[in-house]
Amino acid sequence: MSTPHNGRPSGRPSGRLTWAGFGLLSTLAGTAAGHLVASLDRIDSSPVLAVGSTVIDATPTPVKEWAIRNFGTADKPILIGSVMAGVLVLAAVAGLLARRRLALGLALEGLLVAVATAAALTNSGATAGDAVPGIATAVVGLGTLVLLARTASQQASGTADGEGAGTDGKGSGSSRRGVLVAAGVVALAATVMAGAGQLIRNLRARPEDVTLPTPDDPAGAFPDGLDGQVDGISPLRVPNEDFYRVDTRLDTPVVDLESWTLTIDGDVDREVTLTFDDLLEMEIIERDITLTCVSNSVGGEFVDGARWLGVRLTDVLDMAGVGSRADQILSTDFDGMTISTPLDLATDGRDAMIAIGMNGEALPRAHGFPARMVIPGLYGFVSATKWVTRLTLTTYDEASAYWTDRDWATDAPIKISTRIDTPNALDRLPAGEVVIGGVAWAQQRGGVDQVQVQVDGGPWRDAEMGPDVNNDYWRQWFFRWDAEPGSHAIAARAISGDGTTQTAVRAQPFPDGASGIQSLMVTVE
Repeated sequence: MSTPHNGRPSGRPSGRLTWAGFGLLSTLAGTAAGHLVASLDRIDSSPVLAVGSTVIDATPTPVKEWAIRNFGTADKPILIGSVMAGVLVLAAVAGLLARRRLALGLALEGLLVAVATAAALTNSGATAGDAVPGIATAVVGLGTLVLLARTASQQASGTADGEGAGTDGKGSGSSRRGVLVAAGVVALAATVMAGAGQLIRNLRARPEDVTLPTPDDPAGAFPDGLDGQVDGISPLRVPNEDFYRVDTRLDTPVVDLESWTLTIDGDVDREVTLTFDDLLEMEIIERDITLTCVSNSVGGEFVDGARWLGVRLTDVLDMAGVGSRADQILSTDFDGMTISTPLDLATDGRDAMIAIGMNGEALPRAHGFPARMVIPGLYGFVSATKWVTRLTLTTYDEASAYWTDRDWATDAPIKISTRIDTPNALDRLPAGEVVIGGVAWAQQRGGVDQVQVQVDGGPWRDAEMGPDVNNDYWRQWFFRWDAEPGSHAIAARAISGDGTTQTAVRAQPFPDGASGIQSLMVTVE
């Protein structure tokens, strides 16, 4: 082997960026292959998603709450992007190591794949099959790095030989072209695999053709809201595509309707397993219910109202016959995620249900298709299991759930709260009449009786109220304010049907929900 003037063996090109690029390309190709394989079965075993899910489980609660508070529903894309950025940095390092010694680069890339595969195998509901995407990632990723390294080395050797023979430099140009062609082919293959994986995923995630039954116990006519009267106010009924989503999933689960079942076991007289068709044969109820995430900060966006269709939770439990020891329902989703619900609250007469429909359609996959729990008046982390497959009657002493293991509360009634939708904080408004508007909720407390508005610390004045749907639904409101020039502080609070006034005491979402009164500043010109 000839040796150039810089003393580097001619079999290894000297361009650090080239080798860092090899590491990036080989990792991207492997990741794309793993994603493609995962899309055929369980997308959450895709390498990046598997690592992301593990990061979520390991993240301390204060950090999770900070992320939700600051990033909202963008927290998951940011997490996936951060994981991918970290992987790509290490991939570039692997490429640089391969420049010195191929085995070192392969070892680092192999370690990255091993971590992702271990994450997939240790996530809830994992099976041995979840290792397959990792294997595909390793085969394609490591194989691609070897291919690129050999291509570059062979071209570099050829260039050095040409230089020794006195060529005019054409060998060097041919070398660069050969490396670029190989890199281009890898990039194209990675793009095709990633695109195919996403296409398959999207096709599998299409809604199934489900005909919902007419409810035996309908909710009745839904009133017209203030949506068309007050600009900027939340719609009284939120469309499915706009309904908030907060859960630990980085993907949208695809649960097969034909194989789905719901099992009721534990402290029961008899274990019962129901199919979707079994649910359709039961008495179907329809209810308007507002759901709230415990991560919702004061004035936050994680609360919405919808019309739900399903069967009474008590009807399902009665089929199994609840024993005398149980004090909680430990619900489990298709992937092993668990939520604990106080049995006494779930069966106290409120409209708790196993929901199969949302706003006149089958449940969207993102919101729990084919079935989920909906229990009014309780925060979602103790009541709203999506993709539910099992209800286990047990005790808090015998079993704990995902969130209780992380020190969240076991009893978590939704707190009275009010949100100002319009105007927005720091808005600049013209002097004269300004309409302040928003929504308020006070579930299982007689609903919202009145909302009051305060400007600049002055007296609380009654707002005009929108339609009162029911005890478990939010209520719109608005207030006409004669705004004068200057900076002003606006606040709003709710009074429930049972006479309870929303507290001004501030509390963070952890461990049982936020409290306090939203206040914002605006400038009138």
